[in-house]
Amino acid sequence: MGVDLQKLEYFLAVRDHGSINAAATHLGVAQPTISQALRSLEREFGVELFHRIGRGMALTSAGYALVGPARRLLRDTATAASSVRDHAGNLRGALDVAVAPSLTSGLVVKLVAEVHRRWPLTRINLIELPDDISGIDQIREGHHELLITHLPQPTLARARPGDPLLATLELGTQEYWIALPPGEDLGLPPGDGPVPMEALSGVPLVSVPPGSSVHSGEIQAELERTGKSTPPAAVLQHREARLAFAAAGVGATFLERSMAENARVRGVVMRPTEPLLTRDYGIVYDPAGPSPVARAFLSVAADLVDGSR
Repeated sequence: MGVDLQKLEYFLAVRDHGSINAAATHLGVAQPTISQALRSLEREFGVELFHRIGRGMALTSAGYALVGPARRLLRDTATAASSVRDHAGNLRGALDVAVAPSLTSGLVVKLVAEVHRRWPLTRINLIELPDDISGIDQIREGHHELLITHLPQPTLARARPGDPLLATLELGTQEYWIALPPGEDLGLPPGDGPVPMEALSGVPLVSVPPGSSVHSGEIQAELERTGKSTPPAAVLQHREARLAFAAAGVGATFLERSMAENARVRGVVMRPTEPLLTRDYGIVYDPAGPSPVARAFLSVAADLVDGSR
């Protein structure tokens, strides 16, 4: 059975905007056009795709199961012409990769650079997520093909009926170091030695909101284990501002080790902690039918991981 792609576009618009009226406004079409398309889809599939709640629309379980395949079908159709090798053997096409905010540097930069070096006609769109734990549903629903995030991902196992089985490719381990304001030594010997977590007692911290990242909760748990108080100096919605606040002397903060060089240029002292705070990370993806560019990206990632061992 062939499905009209425009009907799927209307279906997804209603899902994304919450009502037929809002979807019609977004697409610039008449409401009856979308209503008719939805009824046609439901007849073709033999199931209801939405619950009608007042003027709003909520997905049924069958509708939820259709979201991911519908997005992938529309994406694959849109990129089919470009995601092929031309007569010279060059790979073309675009790839959307969602990235947890704390993983947008380091290996990810090398990975994108190597993909571009091998296939200069491809385009990698890096979409930074608002937090570290919101990407799994976006992969399941087909918003993006790949997700670079911390592992294990708590939401990975919480699948609903109809969700695709996702695969992971481990990339490595990220270390989180303590970043101290210029001139702050906590009374410890000079050098690059580790800072005991107990030494942070009473040190004001610059942090991100609780729940915005997986590792922030683990850091807080480790601080609480010491039985010491670490008062918040500032809680930042924009995690990229942590370094600026530490450099300005507002308080200490935890940064990815990959930021150490940039931090030291600004006078910030970065040292590992004892115990060392680490988190594995990798790529999460739907193994069913990745696009040619996605397969190329995963291949390069595997090569880089093998080369680092």
